[in-house]
Amino acid sequence: MTDKTSEQDVAFGFRRVGEREKQGLVNDVFSRVAERYDQMNDLMSGGLHRLWKDDLVAMLNPPRGQAPFSHLDVAGGTGDVAFRILRAGGPNVRVTVADISPEMVGEGRKRAEAEGLLGRCAFSVGNAEALPFPDKSFDGYTIAFGIRNVTHIDKALREAYRVLKPGGRFLCLEFSQVDVPLLDKIYDAYSFAVIPAVGKVVTGDGQPYRYLVESIRMFPKQDDFKAMIEDAGFARATFRNMTGGVVAIHSGWRI
Repeated sequence: MTDKTSEQDVAFGFRRVGEREKQGLVNDVFSRVAERYDQMNDLMSGGLHRLWKDDLVAMLNPPRGQAPFSHLDVAGGTGDVAFRILRAGGPNVRVTVADISPEMVGEGRKRAEAEGLLGRCAFSVGNAEALPFPDKSFDGYTIAFGIRNVTHIDKALREAYRVLKPGGRFLCLEFSQVDVPLLDKIYDAYSFAVIPAVGKVVTGDGQPYRYLVESIRMFPKQDDFKAMIEDAGFARATFRNMTGGVVAIHSGWRI
C-alpha cells in the first residue's frame, strides 16, 4: 500500500497532484501527442520554435572540425534538436537523446532512421531527474521545452551538472515570462483560447495542450530559474529573452 502521508503536492498545470502521480500524468500527455508533436509546435508558434531552436544550437556551437563532441539532449524524444546539432557539427559529433516518454523516443528513432542519422544519434528512455549515465559523460547538455514538465526541477538541474564534463555547457530553451506590455495580454488570450482548440483539431484531443499552456504559467520567472541553475552548481549562469520573453535560453557552465 502506498504511503501518502509523506507525499508532497506538486503542480500539474494549475492543479495540485501527488508527486508520485505527476510523472504518470505527464507521460500520458506526451504519449497522446507524440506523432503530431512537432507539427503542433509549428502551429502553436507560427514556426518560431524552429528559429528558437536554431539559436539554441548556435549558442551550443558544436565543433565543426574533427574534434569529438559527446552531447546529451534531454526531453528531446522526437529528435528535433538533436538532428540540428548533428547537422551543425562535424563528423565526430554524437548526440544521445533521453526522454521519459517511450512514445516520443520511438518517434525520434523512426525519424533518425529515415534521415540516416542513427549511426550518430542514440535514443534512451530516461528520467531527467535520474539519468542513466555515468558522471562527467558529456561535453554538452540541452533541454528544450522539457524542464517545466519534470516533477523536481532542482533534481533535474543537479543531474545535468553531474553528467557534464568539467567545462561542459548546460543550455535550456523554455517558455518564460513575457516582459512586453500588451504582448503579455495577447499571449495569454492566444494561449488559453487558441492553442487547446488547435490541439483538438490536429490531434483530436485539446486537453494535453491546456496542461502545456498551464505548465508555462507555473514555471519560474527568468531570474528565479537562473538562481536555481546557480544553486545546482553551474557557473556564469545567464539568460537571453527572445520574442519579448515568450521564451528564454538559459546557460550555465560546469567548472
